[in-house]
Amino acid sequence: MGRRFVKFCAVCAAIFFASSISMVIIYRFAPVRFTPLMLIRKADAISRGERLMLCQDWVPIEQISPNLICAVIDAEDSHFYEHGGFSYNDMVDAFYRNRRMGRIVAGGSTISQQTAKNVFCTPARTYTRKLFEAYFTMLIELFWGKKRILEVYLNVIELGDGIFGVEAASQAYYGTSALRLDYRQSACLTSIIPSPRFYTPCEAYLWE
Repeated sequence: MGRRFVKFCAVCAAIFFASSISMVIIYRFAPVRFTPLMLIRKADAISRGERLMLCQDWVPIEQISPNLICAVIDAEDSHFYEHGGFSYNDMVDAFYRNRRMGRIVAGGSTISQQTAKNVFCTPARTYTRKLFEAYFTMLIELFWGKKRILEVYLNVIELGDGIFGVEAASQAYYGTSALRLDYRQSACLTSIIPSPRFYTPCEAYLWE
């Protein structure tokens, strides 16, 4: 029985590693059209008897305003191009903050970690999810590189109720493409990233 169990675990582990690495390699080239968070938002709406339309328009990073790219990096991960996927100082600070609060209230996540979470994990605030997030963060840093990570992040991030990605958000809030966003519009849009379902870009910007 013991050998069978060990063999079963080994097979499951091999399947997981093979499938996860394959998925990461596929998404190195293919647009990410659907994420676990999108599925959760859709299921929540159905459970409430509501109809939620998911809006996402994938665009290459060359069609995203440099103003917006700079605003997101400055706000979310100013050392994005310097680290290997993790900001250890922020992680230590988050650990002690969570211990003081007795629950997970902070994650110290980089853009790479947020991308891994959005694409491959659920938003559950548990240490198990953080372990999976760390695993996929290492994979995307290895197989994708910084440009692709940023491109995927900007295309899958939640920016409103049913709104995912900066192109859909730009069209919804400003009636223009992500490429044409000016500095103020970029700053306003970036300001709602922490709470995209509770603020519009102007409200969050003024609140700050």
